[in-house]
Amino acid sequence: MTVNAKVESAPVTEFAKTKMIRTVGIVSRPRREDLLRVVPPLLEWLRTHGYEPLCDLETAECVGPLAGRTLEREKLPGHSDLMIVLGGDGTLLSAARLVADRNVPILAVNLGGLGFLTTVSQDELYPILEEIYADKHQISERVMLASEVVRGGSVLRQQSALNEAVLNKAALARIMDFELRVDGEYVTTYKADGLIVSTPTGSTAYSLSAGGPIVYPTVDSFVITPICPHTLTNRPIVIPDSVTIEIGFQSGENTAFLTLDGQIGIKLTQGDRVVLRQGPNRLRLVRASSKTYYAILRSKLKWGER
Repeated sequence: MTVNAKVESAPVTEFAKTKMIRTVGIVSRPRREDLLRVVPPLLEWLRTHGYEPLCDLETAECVGPLAGRTLEREKLPGHSDLMIVLGGDGTLLSAARLVADRNVPILAVNLGGLGFLTTVSQDELYPILEEIYADKHQISERVMLASEVVRGGSVLRQQSALNEAVLNKAALARIMDFELRVDGEYVTTYKADGLIVSTPTGSTAYSLSAGGPIVYPTVDSFVITPICPHTLTNRPIVIPDSVTIEIGFQSGENTAFLTLDGQIGIKLTQGDRVVLRQGPNRLRLVRASSKTYYAILRSKLKWGER
């Protein structure tokens, strides 16, 4: 499948019956006190139920010999049928990029603070694992954002993101011009501090802070949100995720930055173009069947509270 191909939407599906889970990769944020409390009983449960756990090196350093088989984090998706991510949203974002070109589902368990993406609490971990064991769990599929930096007609860098791609100015640069094209058609030139292209999953992250809308996570769309636009009529726009987005820029400082999921930064120079489209595969998140997206909004954003 090419990166331009349209992925059929299947917002909530059961785990494929023909896909047997044998090896479970464990990725964590290396905070020792949390991992010593959570990981040992998790390893015991997995082994008792016939799964082979495979820990990343960071987890193994915290729990010691109990970890068993270990592997570098980047290699885990190639040896796992399911990945359990223990941490906050940042841990999940980095894990999502690791599985971007694979079909490995992720069970994300919140050990952090807000945890808007890692919606599974520690109390819900084992009930969901029991659902997985009984092959009765549910999957929420999320579009990934594929990015290319094009310089001089050649692709300089390729990377994927779950939340967003952000083009912004250097620390002391003046306001910038961002030329936006969709499927080759000129749309507008934003005069702004930056430009955010977010997935529906990322609509509740940086884009929301910049005034963008909340988009239901399985809607086939991208959101383009300017950061502090000079013209107040330059508002966020929601477009289909089947399109190809192309962004050029002009800056008096002659440089800009592309930031992906707030974790990967790429320095751009005048004349570079950023091309964005949906990735060839969707991220598959194991979700709690008892918790809807609207319940998550009420819980995390405190909707309806004074």
